[in-house]
Amino acid sequence: MEPLKFDLLDGLDAAGADWARLAEAAGNVFSTPEWAGVWWRHFGADRELRILAGRDPGGTAAVILPLYLNRSRPLRVLRFVGHGAADQLGPVCAPADRDRVAAALRPMLADRRWRADLLVGDRVSAAEGWSASTGATVLLAEPSPTLAIEGRSWDEFLASKSKNFRDQVRRRERKLAKSHELSFRLSDAERLTEDMTTLLRLHAARWEDASAAFGPELESFHRDFAALALERGWLRLWVCEVDGTPVAAWYGLRFADCECFYQSGRDPAWDEHSVGFVLLAHTIRSAFEDGMREYRFLRGGDAYKGRFADGDPGVETMVVGRGSLGRPAVAAAGAIGRLPRGERLLARANSG
Repeated sequence: MEPLKFDLLDGLDAAGADWARLAEAAGNVFSTPEWAGVWWRHFGADRELRILAGRDPGGTAAVILPLYLNRSRPLRVLRFVGHGAADQLGPVCAPADRDRVAAALRPMLADRRWRADLLVGDRVSAAEGWSASTGATVLLAEPSPTLAIEGRSWDEFLASKSKNFRDQVRRRERKLAKSHELSFRLSDAERLTEDMTTLLRLHAARWEDASAAFGPELESFHRDFAALALERGWLRLWVCEVDGTPVAAWYGLRFADCECFYQSGRDPAWDEHSVGFVLLAHTIRSAFEDGMREYRFLRGGDAYKGRFADGDPGVETMVVGRGSLGRPAVAAAGAIGRLPRGERLLARANSG
């Protein structure tokens, strides 16, 4: 297996079609240049980009590493562009190339050209084995439930579940539709601004201060990314209306035959009608009907996700150290709270 040679690219746009191609192969919407570009416009001030392309001997890009250098004194830390808001990041490559990419990561970090003491992988896929293959220390492990569709019908999926579960899925929507005018609609360009406002309002009504997913800076980011995702055909912003009034909203992304459930909200006044559950079941049924390969519930081990999910690859936040500063920092990092003071930004960044 020939080693990869890494080149430093001149900005986010320099990877061109290679980045988009590899993100599609990786099957991860958070690894797209679109996600990175919007994130960088909102959060990249005073940071130094380190976009690296790993090429095979023939010059073909096998991996893109969309990194930036964060100077958290006394450490210089490489992190993936897009962290905090993203539910999964990591090297952008095809599954078949993961082994040789992993083999190249530690020598890459040791290269003095990148001037880094640590490489932090925020929420990389645990199932893909990045931490084990690079000898990284895992700082945080989080669940990330999934539901395999892969050719099954919605009815076949329901048949695999318990009678009680099937009855709940069918009865709750049927009961609501019987007593009220029930409708589901996807947002479009004409109503996107209004529907995002509805999502944020219903999310706040459901969670109050318990969620920072749409804090002031993140709200602006998601409005911008949702508009771009709509142009790309990725956005899935569902609004559930009862008697013409929005009572629940679901914000997700459809990319590489995978449906990702990012966030939702609902009106607590309608909780006795389980409008959040009814809308969630509708989005999953739609993914089955449209022939998606997988439905991803993303980060968090909430009980309602477990009722539908049949797998959990998980995500990990990992760190690899280099040199006289990086290696001791990693050795001391039994948990995020024990990292050097400057690196406690990890906890803040991952709290959203």
